[in-house]
Amino acid sequence: MVRRHWTVYAALAVGVATCARVNAQVQYATGQNVAPIFEGWERNPDGSYNMVFGYLNRNYEEEVDLPIGTGNSITIGDEVYGDRGQPTHFYPRRQRFLFRVVVPKDWDEKRKVVWTLTSHGKTDQAKGWLQPEWELSQDVMVENMGGGVPDPNNKAPVVDVGPVSLATVSHPLSLTATATDDGLPKPYRRTPSNPDRDSQPRRPRGVDIKWTQYRGPGRVTFNPSASSVVYGEPLTFTSKASFSAPGTYVLRAIANDGQLFTTRDITVTVSGSDR
Repeated sequence: MVRRHWTVYAALAVGVATCARVNAQVQYATGQNVAPIFEGWERNPDGSYNMVFGYLNRNYEEEVDLPIGTGNSITIGDEVYGDRGQPTHFYPRRQRFLFRVVVPKDWDEKRKVVWTLTSHGKTDQAKGWLQPEWELSQDVMVENMGGGVPDPNNKAPVVDVGPVSLATVSHPLSLTATATDDGLPKPYRRTPSNPDRDSQPRRPRGVDIKWTQYRGPGRVTFNPSASSVVYGEPLTFTSKASFSAPGTYVLRAIANDGQLFTTRDITVTVSGSDR
C-alpha cells in the first residue's frame, strides 16, 4: 500500500511539473501587460547619476500605447512627475536601456526612482537606487545586448538626422539619417584556431540604422524600418514614415555597430490634412 501511495504521488508530481513547463512555454500575441525594468545606474562626469530603464512587453505581437499620466509616470524620491522622457509606445518583448533619469550628485544611495506602468488592468513598478552591484559599465551593456566579447577601444557610432518637412496623415514623411563609426569591432576573421568562425550565424560587423516610434497618439509605419549593415564607410539611410492619426510624435533613430548604439530623437507634428 505504501508503494502504491508513493507511485500516485510521483505521478501527480510529474503531471504538475509537465503542466508547469507547458504553461511556461505559452506565448501570448496580445492582452498581456508591459513591465518596466530598472537596468542599473551610471556615473556622469559632473558627479550626477543616470537611472537607466527599459521594459518587457509580455506580448509577442501587440504594440501597446500608454500615454503620460497615472498609467505611465515617474516618481523621484517623494515627488511624482508625469514626463521624464519615458516612452509611450511599447514594442513587443524586451527593450533595453531606453531612457535615463538624471539625479544629482548628492543623491541618497537609498532614495528611489520609480517608473510605474498600468496596462491591461495590471500595475507594475520598476524601482531604481544606487545599489553598488547595479552600476552599469560599457561591458555590461554590450553583454546584455548580445554583442559578444566587448572591444575596449570601441566607440559608439555617431548618428544625425536631416531636416524633416511638414507631415500629414495622407502623405508619408521622408526621413534621412546618417551614421559614422570607428570601424570597431572589426569583422570576424577565420583563424587556425577558429577555422569555422565565418560560418557561425552572427550579425555582420558594421553599423546599421533603425527607426522606431517612441511616442505618439497613433501608429507609425516605417518603410523600410532598418538599413543594411555597412562596414568601413559612412551610412546614409532614407525611410518613409506613415502616420495613422494626427498629433505630436517622437521618432527615434538608432545607430548600432553590433556592440554599442547611439540614439537620436526627433519630434514631428502631423496634421490631419494637407496644408
